Amino acid sequence: MGTGAKGACNIFMASEPLKGKRYVGVKEKKTKKDRAHFIKVLADVPYGEATVITLVMDNLNTHSPSALYEVFESKEAKRIWDSFDFVHTPKHGSWPDMAEIELNVLNGQCPNRRIDNIGTVREEVLAWCESRNNMDAKINWQFTTKEPRIKLKTLYPKL
Repeated sequence: MGTGAKGACNIFMASEPLKGKRYVGVKEKKTKKDRAHFIKVLADVPYGEATVITLVMDNLNTHSPSALYEVFESKEAKRIWDSFDFVHTPKHGSWPDMAEIELNVLNGQCPNRRIDNIGTVREEVLAWCESRNNMDAKINWQFTTKEPRIKLKTLYPKL
């Protein structure tokens, strides 16, 4: 979509599906450091008053507490980490999460052209995000609790 150091950039996305809100960050790369800064912004800005933030994410190697401790002082890393209840999707299975769904919407609604300036990418992605948030556009998630228990029998205990 956009360009960074080598013709690409990364869009970090967090989605709050029940409220129809999403939060984005555009970076030149997708490193532990970049993700750590995005997580800190989530903890401090939109959810600064929250007691606990539930964050559902996949098991990518950058999704670990070590990233926070590599980037921030120990006390700050612990404060950020303790703000979250991290829930990981199963390692084996196709679980399109809310953020991935939103990224697909972004991809379909933003201009299909090469943008050679990351500042322009940021402006357009943030404008899309603000517009979508103002619409209170929600995701109609239809994957019930029963379905993963049927499809992923070995991962879920019987109730």
